Formats: sequence, C-alpha cells, structure tokens
Amino acid sequence: MSVVTRVLPALAAALLLFSAAAPAADEALPRPPGLAAEVAFWQRIFAECTSQQGLIHDNRHLGVVYEKIDATGEGSQARLQRLADTARARYERILRTLASGERSGLDAESARVLALWPANVSNAELRAAADRVRFQQGLAERFHAGLVRSGQWRDHIRESLREHGVPEGVAALPHVESSFDPNARSFVGAAGLWQFTGDTGKRFMRIDQAVDERRDPYESSEAAARLLRYNHDLLGTWPLAITAYNHGAAGMRRAVDSVGTTDIEAIIRRYDGPAFGFASRNFYVSFLAALAIEQDPERFFGPVQRQPPRQELVVEVPDFMRIDALEKAFGVPRSTLQAYNPALLPPVWDGAKYVPRGFRLRLPAGQVIDASPQQLLASIPSGQRFDNQVPDKMHKVKRGDTLSRIAAHYGTTVGKLAQANGLTPGARIRVGQSLKLPGRAVAVASTRAPPALPDTRQPAPAADSYLVQPGDSLAVIARRTGVSQRDLLAFNGLADANHVRSGSRLRLVPPAGAAPEPAATATVASSRPPAVAAGRPATVAPDLPALESPAQAKQPTGDAGGISASLADPSNYLVTDNDKVEVQAAETLSHYAGWLEVTPEDLRKANGWQSKRALVIGESVRLDFSHVSRETFLARRVAYHHDLQEDFFNRYRITDTTEHRLRRGESVWILASQKYKVPVWLLRQYNPTLDLDHVRPGTRVVFPKLERVALVPAQPATARVA
Repeated sequence: MSVVTRVLPALAAALLLFSAAAPAADEALPRPPGLAAEVAFWQRIFAECTSQQGLIHDNRHLGVVYEKIDATGEGSQARLQRLADTARARYERILRTLASGERSGLDAESARVLALWPANVSNAELRAAADRVRFQQGLAERFHAGLVRSGQWRDHIRESLREHGVPEGVAALPHVESSFDPNARSFVGAAGLWQFTGDTGKRFMRIDQAVDERRDPYESSEAAARLLRYNHDLLGTWPLAITAYNHGAAGMRRAVDSVGTTDIEAIIRRYDGPAFGFASRNFYVSFLAALAIEQDPERFFGPVQRQPPRQELVVEVPDFMRIDALEKAFGVPRSTLQAYNPALLPPVWDGAKYVPRGFRLRLPAGQVIDASPQQLLASIPSGQRFDNQVPDKMHKVKRGDTLSRIAAHYGTTVGKLAQANGLTPGARIRVGQSLKLPGRAVAVASTRAPPALPDTRQPAPAADSYLVQPGDSLAVIARRTGVSQRDLLAFNGLADANHVRSGSRLRLVPPAGAAPEPAATATVASSRPPAVAAGRPATVAPDLPALESPAQAKQPTGDAGGISASLADPSNYLVTDNDKVEVQAAETLSHYAGWLEVTPEDLRKANGWQSKRALVIGESVRLDFSHVSRETFLARRVAYHHDLQEDFFNRYRITDTTEHRLRRGESVWILASQKYKVPVWLLRQYNPTLDLDHVRPGTRVVFPKLERVALVPAQPATARVA
C-alpha cells in the first residue's frame, strides 16, 4: 500500500533529531546549519525507510519531500518501483500545473505540494522542480547490518586514520560506501569496504589475479587513510577531501575554482559541474548523517549489538603455496580461511594460482592450537613450496573482439574475465590491449572448427613489419608491437612521429645491414637533468618522439570516459572556452597533434610559434579542433594518461609520503630523479599548486614513497584439442 506522509511535521521531527543527535561539532568535520535538511533526509533513508520504502523528493532541495512510498508486504522491488514511478509522474503533473501560475481553487493535494515551497516561490522554480522529482529507496536494514559488522574492524580503522592524521569520525564513511561489507562490489567495479576503483586502488594496494587487497578490510583501510590524507593535502579541508573520495581530486579543484571558495555548503548549493551529480553533491551530507547514526545508534535503531573485534593470528606465507596445503597444515576449514582472507581471489581457491609469497594470511585465534603457526608452516614439505607464481595467461585484443567473444573462446565467463582485469562486464576494450585470462582458461580448438575470433594478422611476418590501421598513431603502434617510437622512426626513415599513413607498412626490425641507433636522452638548456620518464621506473631513460621531448616545468629542457585519468589524479585535462589546454607532464606537441589529427606545424601556427620549441608544464597551448571534437580530444588525452598511470601502477605502488624541505643549492629535479626516483607526472600530482621551477629554500615538497610490485610472468594463451 502506498502511504502519503505529511512531510512538514516529519521534516521538523527529523531536523530536531539531527540537532539532538549531533554531538559537539568537530571542527575538522563541520556540520553547517544550512545543510541540516539534507543531513536529516539521509538519516531518514539510513534509519527510517526500509528497502521496501522510500522518499519522493526534490533532487536539489532534499528538505522538500513529497511522499513516503511504502510497499511493505507487497512483495517485489518491482512493485515498489511501480509505486514510485506512478507517484513521481503525479507530482510532476502537479508541479507543472502550479508552474502555470495557478494558486487559487487548488485541490488539497496541490495545496499541500505548494505549501512545501516558500510562499514567494516563482513559476520558473516550480517548472524546474517538475524535472527534479526523484525517488530514493530506503537502506535501513543494510545500515543496521553494517553497524553490526563494523565492530569487527572499527578499532583498526580508527587507528589507521589517527596514524595518518585523518579525523576518527571518517571511520563512518564505509557505512555510505559499502555498509561495511568487504565483499561489496559496485556496477562500476569498485570493491571492498572502502569501494576503491581498480585505478585508484592500484596506487596503494596489491591488485592482481591472485590478490585484491581492496577486499581486505585492514589493507584497504590503510589505503583509504592515505588517500584521504592526500586529498586533504591537495584541497585543504576535510569536507572537500571526503567529497573528493567520490568526485575525485581534480573535480573538487575545479569546484573550488568555479565557486571561488572552499566552503562545502556553497559548493553543494552553487557548483554545477557536468560530473557533479546527485551522488557527489550529497556525499558529504550523507556521510554526516551516517556519522550521527554511528555515534548514537541506539537513538535511531534501539539496542545494537556490534560484532566484537576479530581475534586473529597473522602469518606471513614464506613461499608460493597452494591453498589446500595451507588448509591442511593449519587444520582450518576452507570456508573459515575464505572468511578471514577475502583478498584472495577465486583463482587461488580454485587452485589455478598459488597463495603469493609474503601474503599475510589471517587465521582465527584459538583455532590453531596444536603448534605455533610457524611450526605448522615449517611442516609443509618442500614439494608443496614454489619459487614463482603460476604465470598469467594473456590474450591480446584484436579488431572485432569483445569480452563475451573472448570469454567464449577460452571457455570462461564474462564475469570472470572482467574481474581478472579489473573491468566491468560491459567495459569497452581496445585493439592491442593485453587481457589476463582467469583461472585455467584455455583456448579450445575443436575438430569441428567453431567460429574463430576475427583474425586481423597481416600476411607479412608479424615479427618484421606492421600494417598501419585507420586511427593508428605511432604511440599506439609502439604499444601494440613492443617496439619503441624512436626505433620505429629510425627503422622506417621517418622524421616526424605523425607521418604514418593508414595502409602503409612499417618495419619492426632494422633494415638489412643497419644497426639501431642508441637511445638518445633529452638535452637540457641548463644544468637541470631531464624529467624522469613518465610511467617508467625513474632509472630508465625516457623513450621520446623524435625531435621532441616531454613538457617540463618552465625551463624548456625538451619535451580521463571521464575527465581525469584516476580519482586521485588532480590534473586538469579539460579544454577552456577559448580552445586552450594546460600542458601536463609527459605531453608533447606531437601528442596534441595526433589526438587532434593535425600536424605539429598546424599547432605552432595556431600559437604563433616561429620555430620548434619544447612545451612547458603549466603553460597554455591553443588547439585546432578543425578535424575532431573537443570530446574526442579529451577522451584521447585522458586515455593516454590513464594508460601511462596504469602501466606505472602495475609495477609500483605508493606506500607512504615524505616531506622534503628544500635546502639552498638543491634541485627538485635531481631529488626526483636520483634520490626519490619519482616520475614528474606523479611529483606534480602530489604538488599540483607548486611552481616546481621557482622554489625557494625552505619550500615544502611532498614525494611519494614507491615500492616495486612483484610482477607475474605472462604467457600467451595456448590452445588444446577439446
């Protein structure tokens, strides 16, 4: 049955509850009085409305709640959705009628709706409100279950936050993200208690085919504390840092620049960025609602019995081992091991991968009683210990491939294939992309010759040449073939990275009798060393397009789907209204020309440059959109930085940061390349507002500490006869 609730008394009660429940305001986590209605709305969603109930409301003014929908006892979610759809359509009609100026002779329902708005509400506002009617389903059961579960990890989370200087109240954030469910996974692929995406998670945690630390409540809480601290260091306030957890650091920097203030209430009310939708706008207020309930759950739910903190033993696995060997040695049931070690992925439990060396295996304290864990580990025979992980099986994406076709070809499922690669089942894949195959997936070669995947291999020997496809750039060809851009230019006598034509064939080996030229290093116009190659270890010389070097800070030493390459990437990749972009690290004029499908000379003319010159990080460059749209350029630019960062974080992860105060005579570039071994683009992400070319003694520079990730060898997938 649908129940219409008079919302003014309900709202007044909710606001009173918010005021009474809120403890003394934490200065770091302010509760602006102007956002009280929004916080009260989310308290109703979290604590009053069950999953069979919900609120019809205005999506910009959450204090305007038109109706509470109640389908309790009526069965399916579909029934609730039908009731909500019917109610939403009814309120849209009422609001449009009121927007026509009708104010007298109203029926009771229309008069009630009008009374929800200020007495002087305009017709334009009511007309706009008709397009903002929204339904929010209740979450009370999930929130209560999260309160119960939270006791297992709450103490550890608070300790992790304290260690990184994050307010302890932020420990309530998993209520909003996952209801404290380590196995939670969103439709966009975010996972675990803290709902890290794969891109952001790889910065701080191990994510591969054997282990996904996003699912580990302990490791992911450490990572969340580091990310939140990073956000705060960039943005300056905790409300902004928390909102950036959802909207991204770059998005919140744009919000601050657009509104001209760091005040969270002003940003929520006034910022209309294209990606700043309902979820981002409500992230901080929903967190405040969760925090109020977390701090006084009995007021909202009555007595709540939280699960006690887990009593665990932690054992470091000394070698690569099968899970069944560990299960037998410790005498712990498989189901218990799975419950205590959610970071271990299905290939480990299926036996297709080993438990990695160094993995911190968690065991229930008190269950391992016959001997110490170390003695039990030592009892595992050498024949069940391995020096290396089972190699990953790989498939290189060809034209015409889809996840479903690849999965069918290797006898696996789309879900498993997507999970192995940190993708959503509907994700788009790129030609040349390498995909890991899950578990024991093997290409099946049937004697009946089933339909094969499209074969775009060229008749010429693949090891010797490559036929340029429409849309190829030299950078794409280099990634696809494993031959550097410099060698491609040298082997084919090309002077410009953009002079590759569809249908032409490129050599992948030196011409007969010729030897490849030695790799050149970026030259500098001063004593400053070249920028560290983006996306590569800091000790590797940069692989640069011919005649051009990546953009560097000020002095010309040589050369995001979304609008950022990662939620943790604060860089501005957007195009301004006058067709300009801010140069980012690791970009060249040839990159811009390739993404725009013009020549570097076209861009030099557009910018009034008489001769070849290096780009400078932070400068503005005018672009030429005569061949592609802004959206296409942005997508290509973000994809480039996404791939660059993904490649880097497949090999390194951030374990901590260190603050360095510059001393007289020190160079940021020498510190980055020689002492801290940090690529310029990552250094910029940790110091986005710092002009790295004009730093004085005493300037604070933040350097991330990096740890090399143990790489698993890869093998091409092989076929067997079914």
